[in-house]
Amino acid sequence: MSRFKSKYFTMEEADALEYAAAELDFFSKEAELSCSEIGDGNLNYVFKIADAKTGKSLIIKQAGPCARIDETIKVSPDRNRIESDILKIQYELSEGLVPELYKYDEIMNCCVMEDLSDYTILRKALIEHKKFPHFAEQITDFLVKTLLLTSDVVINHKGKKDLVKNFINPELCEITEDLVYTEPFFNCNRNDVFEPTRPFAEKEFWNNEELLLETAKLKFEFLTNAQALLHGDLHTGSIFVKEDSIKVIDPEFAFFGPAGYDIGNVIANLIFAYENAEAAIEDKASKEDYKNYLEATIVKIIDLFIQKFNKTYDEKVRERVATYKGFKEYYLDSIIRDTSAVTGLELVRRILGMAHVKDITGIEDIDKRARAEKICLLAGKNFILNRKEIKTGKDFIQVVRNAESSI
Repeated sequence: MSRFKSKYFTMEEADALEYAAAELDFFSKEAELSCSEIGDGNLNYVFKIADAKTGKSLIIKQAGPCARIDETIKVSPDRNRIESDILKIQYELSEGLVPELYKYDEIMNCCVMEDLSDYTILRKALIEHKKFPHFAEQITDFLVKTLLLTSDVVINHKGKKDLVKNFINPELCEITEDLVYTEPFFNCNRNDVFEPTRPFAEKEFWNNEELLLETAKLKFEFLTNAQALLHGDLHTGSIFVKEDSIKVIDPEFAFFGPAGYDIGNVIANLIFAYENAEAAIEDKASKEDYKNYLEATIVKIIDLFIQKFNKTYDEKVRERVATYKGFKEYYLDSIIRDTSAVTGLELVRRILGMAHVKDITGIEDIDKRARAEKICLLAGKNFILNRKEIKTGKDFIQVVRNAESSI
């Protein structure tokens, strides 16, 4: 019997190569296969298997028993099953805006999927100050279709409850609860704070009782609001892009939660790119041009989401009481409010928590990095505290402009 059918073990490159040849009906027997481990994330092992003869390739993604970023963080390998299940759902709902899944192996806790080597990770492309004029249109298609169409407004309530059970994801949700909602807001020993930023954090965050109360409210809303099936970690490192296409990857944090969580993560990470451009682009005209592009993208994402949400809601609503006059507006307003809050939480946790983003850490000038961090923190605080007043794309970008002018 194949050693891959007996018990789980963490694969290395040679093992993944053997697995592809022995367990997958994808390559021919004459294939000349090579394997490279290409994972650069915090949790998983990612292997690219390629045939030198035909150019065919695929990805094997295996879940390890602990986080690569910190071995003390234990995570269930079952997250790979969750990722496989949600990829199937998202592939159908979003009409191919995620990679195609070929296989899930419950023994080896790995999934096999489409190789996206002809795409670029969005974060890397934004740090290189590249533009993607269709991104706002495409990501809002993904957000509306995956969030609204998995909510009680549209799907059968009993069917949704079955899905909620299938996507119970306690270990990865705990990571989010700790790293996003809790640890950045006190002087936690796991936080990794840039020293020039620490005094600002102590003054504006760790001793701010008003802010701490709001984060407590938000944490309990996150714990109890099973609104829609979330990607759960939708930052710019989880999106592949080409000039005319996107693919959303890595939905292993998937669970049913507040819809604004996914939208807010997208917006916050575009703001990181915005502050990278402010700090890293020397030529004034080029800086203004790229920041204008990112501003327009942020505004479009919020405003297009609202437009598409309203249209899709009217077309797909199935719940009778959700058709009552005024309910759609109430429901959408709650999503945009949560979007603002999560934008703020993500901005704060990537500066004060343990998991940072290269958009900011890659700023070489110490003073410019410190300024960028303080802008993100100030904007984050305002997104949280003023979330009820932030309703349009222009409102979102104005928060960032105000933070820049204040630092």
